[in-house]
Amino acid sequence: MAFFSYIPVTDLIIITNFVKATALIVLIAVLSACAALNDFLMPLSESDVRVVELPPPEARPRLEPINPNYFVLESSDQTVIGEPQIVFAKEDNTFSDLAREYGLGYDELVDANPEVDPWLPGDGTRIILPTQYVLPDVPREGVVLNVASKRLFYFAPVEDGQPQTVMTYPIGIGRVGWQTPLGSSTVVYMAEDPHWYVPASVRKEHEALGDPLPAVVPPGPDNPLGQHVLKLGIPGYLIHGTNKPYGVGMRVSHGCVRMYPENIELLYDLVGVGESVTIINEPFLAGWKDGHIYFESHVPLEDDEVSIEQRLINILEKVEMLANEKETNVDLDQMRLAANAMLGVPVILAGGAPEALLARARIIENTVEPDPDLLALAEVRAILDAPLEETDSGVANE
Repeated sequence: MAFFSYIPVTDLIIITNFVKATALIVLIAVLSACAALNDFLMPLSESDVRVVELPPPEARPRLEPINPNYFVLESSDQTVIGEPQIVFAKEDNTFSDLAREYGLGYDELVDANPEVDPWLPGDGTRIILPTQYVLPDVPREGVVLNVASKRLFYFAPVEDGQPQTVMTYPIGIGRVGWQTPLGSSTVVYMAEDPHWYVPASVRKEHEALGDPLPAVVPPGPDNPLGQHVLKLGIPGYLIHGTNKPYGVGMRVSHGCVRMYPENIELLYDLVGVGESVTIINEPFLAGWKDGHIYFESHVPLEDDEVSIEQRLINILEKVEMLANEKETNVDLDQMRLAANAMLGVPVILAGGAPEALLARARIIENTVEPDPDLLALAEVRAILDAPLEETDSGVANE
């Protein structure tokens, strides 16, 4: 079993910060021969960091949250959807509660709020919700998964004269050593209330841990597949629900893709057998909306086969091409800030003076309501910090 599979969530946050710092050091060292990237990676001075003075939170109106899943593209060249939001935590909120309420995954909130305790944010703490997304640079059709951002996008068929719609959901993906495979596939089989046929190796593993499993787990609350399954043409891999929703948005599986139960139910009703599925790994994304170029930066996966420096070279080339095409300027200071921070929140690079994230974010009501059926905080932490041993079925590595 890979090392990262057994690291507690709290330690993974520290490791993620280390990855960010190490990545920047590696980039500066390796790319010293490239003038453009040298300029891009020059140390930031105090004058580079734009500080926006905001009214106190009490002075800003609280609005309704945006739809967490459904977006309409206003033009054919729009490649950015949603808008960033800010919510103020209640005393008993955790990142797991906030993530599920606002259509996010756990890691998305951790990355966007690196200075906040995910278990005890504290009453009144400002939480950035990274609910704006740069669309993957692939054909807009069917199901598209970006494992780097841990998000799924569904592009519904477009009728003549109608705008294109996009559905997006957070996903859990394969942990280190059990990577979710990349490439193109299709949905080859769909099932509701599936059985879980436990592989012999998993049963042996659980027996050694004093937690024996039956050969077959029937539908119900103990089934790790949840209530809906989409089997892919890639042998052994599924998109499915889960009986452990707090792990959605993290690297928790043996390669399959997990979704919140309510999200897989929606997707299940939208797709059919034969639906295309494209799986990519793009931690850096550039897009266009309303006269602005946006840049989105995520922490690259630990086992990414493409170097960080090569990915930055690629995205710089794309940003330059987009700027030339749109005949606009690019603010490299904003891009450097975002590339270094890796918050997963798109920033504006062009179209005049860049708008600061906090200035343009939508301030929203906290709509999280206590659920008496949810697990206690200690139980949730135990689930997220424990190694997840199960696999989905005899034909899938969950």
